[in-house]
Order: sequence, then structure tokens, then C-alpha cells
Amino acid sequence: MISAQNLLERLYPGRRAVLKRQILLDALACFLEHGIETTSIELIRARSQSSVGAIYHHFKNKEGVVAALFFSALDDQAALRDEYLNQAKSLQDVVYALIHSYVDWVSEQPEFAKFLISARFSVMQGGDQESLAQKNKLRNQKIFSLISNFEEFKALSLIPNELLLSLVIGSTESYCRAWLSQRVSSDPKVYKDILAKAAWHSVQNLLSES
Repeated sequence: MISAQNLLERLYPGRRAVLKRQILLDALACFLEHGIETTSIELIRARSQSSVGAIYHHFKNKEGVVAALFFSALDDQAALRDEYLNQAKSLQDVVYALIHSYVDWVSEQPEFAKFLISARFSVMQGGDQESLAQKNKLRNQKIFSLISNFEEFKALSLIPNELLLSLVIGSTESYCRAWLSQRVSSDPKVYKDILAKAAWHSVQNLLSES
């Protein structure tokens, strides 16, 4: 869980956040090992060797722990994606940046990537549904604000944004999920250029048909 620990240290730096990071790290381990529904506050408390009061102080309830981990993962993933997108000079660069950043993040943060998949439904059904929708909206706005600067994007304007993103990232997401569930053995980084090329070809096909 070294990679997960590093992620939490990036997002919650400093000595004052040591306990918070430890609770989150141990909660992540519990959720991955036992499942979100089965994991209790008591299980997290025992693993983190903290107190129920400390957990409630930082997160209020188990739903708060799940949300904190989920949004930590999303924020870290977004930071890496933005780092790649900031270097994009063309629509092709944008597509490659989206695929490469997604693959690299999943490869480097497999525990959090697994958690994102398992926790999405819980967060969508819980009290943080609006926060998730807002984060997704801001993410999409940023991506489409960037690619709208390129001439080719005008030819894609009839395709709904959420569908376009699914067409671009779909195959990559599918392979990463297969790797995370150990249905395939090769790290997605091995194929990230192939996946990026395939995503760009799909965009080119859409452009040629427009």
C-alpha cells in the first residue's frame, strides 16, 4: 500500500494529518479486503488502532470515510490528468494525454483504482451524489474547454460530450478493469501507446464521418 500512502500524503500533508491519513489508509485496506458493505467502523478502528471518536471526528460516519477516499482518488487522478493535458498542443495530444494519464494513474495506484470502481455506486447513492456530479461536470468542462480550441473539434460538435469521452476512454477503461481484477496479467502501461493510438483512430473515424 506504499503507493496509496504516498497519495494520501500528497493530499493530506503534514504532521497534523498523520492520524487522518492512517485511518484512511487502513479503511482502504478494509474496504478492499472485506467489501464496503461488510466493513464496519469497528473494523476500521481495530485496524488503525485509533478510537471510534477519532474516526467520527474526522469523517462523521462510514459514508464519510468512503467519500473521503473516493474524492481523494478522483482529485489525485485529476491532478495527473491536468499535468498531461497542460502539455497538449493538438487534439491528438489531448487524446493521448487522456489515455496515458488514465493508464499511468491506474498502474501506479491499483488499490485506489479498485476502490473507485467498487465505491462509485455507494457514493452516487449517498449524500455526496451532488459533489460527485459537480466534480464530473467541472472535469468535463475543463477537457472540452481545451479541445474546443482545436479546429477538428467543430466536426465532433454533434456528438454529446459524455458519449465522446466514453468513446475515447472506453477500451482503456475496459483493459484497466480487467487488469485490476487479474483477468489479464500485463500492466496497462505495456499497452498505453496502443490504447492511445486506438482511441485517436476512433476519433479520426468520427471526424471522417462528420
